[in-house]
Amino acid sequence: MNPNRIRATAVIGALAMSAGAFQAAQAEDPNSVSANIGVVSNYLWRGQTQTDNQAAVQGGLDYAHASGFSAGTWVSNVDFGDGDETNYELDLYTGFGGAINDDMSYALSLIYYAYPDARDSDFAEVGASGTFKWITAGVSYTFYGQADDASGVPDDEANYIQGDLYYHISADVDLPYQLALSVRGGYYDFKYNDGGNDYAHWGASISRDAGDFGTFSLNYDQIGRDTYDEDPKFWVGWNKEF
Repeated sequence: MNPNRIRATAVIGALAMSAGAFQAAQAEDPNSVSANIGVVSNYLWRGQTQTDNQAAVQGGLDYAHASGFSAGTWVSNVDFGDGDETNYELDLYTGFGGAINDDMSYALSLIYYAYPDARDSDFAEVGASGTFKWITAGVSYTFYGQADDASGVPDDEANYIQGDLYYHISADVDLPYQLALSVRGGYYDFKYNDGGNDYAHWGASISRDAGDFGTFSLNYDQIGRDTYDEDPKFWVGWNKEF
């Protein structure tokens, strides 16, 4: 399942146009289209592996307008283990965001998480976040879930239904030598099972922009509840935008 970025590969970084090039592109055409591809040694989403601690190949296509509107799609292989036959995740998303002043900005998002070869696993959420300088905080609310009727489903599997809330905060800092540091934390408040599924997680990433060769990252994630896999996860990633 996809993180909040809107794209799930945001944690491994992405290439960005310079401010001058971006302003020039806006002057010529308010519309822009980009594609991205990435490889990760473990697909982590909100602290939990989506590939049974194995590698994933991911990619997406994005549209953006100078007004702040954006939309796109993103896909990744997944493996939920224990005989689950779900093979891939397909996300569809749209959003709107903008700057309030030089230090503050906001973003609104709508994401649909689809698992076409799974049964009753799709869900959708709406999110809002704000950024002040290098700190971003936000919340996402699940307003639709195919698994809303969780009768007969084990407590540890009945996640992502209407009413779930996810809170998150992150900080991003530029370092010397074209390095960047990102630290993050989140808390999942599940509606089902009266809090028995709720958990907190945290992590950090160090990434480096290698120009035409993309962006490379070293990452750490961990969950803070022993009813889940609470072992620390260390993984590497590569991402490139076109």
